[in-house]
Parts: sequence; C-alpha cells; structure tokens
Amino acid sequence: MTNSTTPISTPTHTGSCHCGRIAFEVQGEIDSALACNCSICSRKGSLLWFVPRSSLRLKTPEDDAATYTFNKHHIRHRFCPVCGMHPYGEATDPKGNAVAAINLRCVDGIDLAAIPVQQFDGKSV
Repeated sequence: MTNSTTPISTPTHTGSCHCGRIAFEVQGEIDSALACNCSICSRKGSLLWFVPRSSLRLKTPEDDAATYTFNKHHIRHRFCPVCGMHPYGEATDPKGNAVAAINLRCVDGIDLAAIPVQQFDGKSV
C-alpha cells in the first residue's frame, strides 16, 4: 500500500480599487484583520491583513497606484488616483522583511463579519 498525500494549497484572493485601475491577487489564509485608529486608518476605515510582500501580485502596472506617506514615512499607502480607494500599503517590518497591508474591504467575495478584528492603538504610537 502506498501513502500519498495531497498538498494543501494556499488560497488566492483577488481584489481591486473601486474603478479597477489597481487590481491584485494575494495568497494566504485570511485569519484576522487589524483595525487601526491612527489618523489615516481611522479616516479610511480600512481593515488590514498583513502578508509578506511576495504574497501580493499586482495584476495592473505598479505605476497606476499613487503613493502617500506621512509622519515617519515608513509606510507607503498605495491608492488609486482615479477613484481614491486604498487597496494596500507597503512597508518593512522591524525584522527588515517586506510586508503588504491588504485592505480587506477591497478583497472580492469574503465575509468580513466572519473575520476576527484586532484593535490597534496607532494613535498612541
């Protein structure tokens, strides 16, 4: 008798800004979200899911996304200059790893109510 195992595949999610000018695929299991109360996140109302930057693949040209930085200029907030949506951000974590913060409100076909949300006090950082 042979023992075969079926590899477990990592889910791939699609998403975009409102007008579709910025579209992406991201691989990973969405197991939690972060709601930050800093000055920009509280205004955007985004729910963030952090993944290695290598898990995010843009389906549209990177130059189609505009970039906004503020405060310490560590996070590149990426947004669509046409519709104004903010599908993701990019930064480096404390260990030097490139990460992406995916706005789960821009991901297709997920049940946001089923995802546990952790509150983060970015206002005090």
